[in-house]
Amino acid sequence: MSVSYCHVSPNMFVEYGETVSKKEIIGTIGPKNVYGINNNPYRDSSGNPTNGATTGSHLHFAIKVDGINVNPLNYYNT
Repeated sequence: MSVSYCHVSPNMFVEYGETVSKKEIIGTIGPKNVYGINNNPYRDSSGNPTNGATTGSHLHFAIKVDGINVNPLNYYNT
């Protein structure tokens, strides 16, 4: 299983593999333009690399199981 948070600042407050607690802040909204992110497919109308939030700031939360995207709500526990 892998979990990713996309469209956030590349300056995360946590490290890969670190355990986090409910409601813990792990990052902030990323800047519109980001540089130095390998394989970033997102570009603005000028061709500059973006964080993918060109339509507005948002968080893209994804879970993959065995490399296949699954519905994150199936793993959400309130």
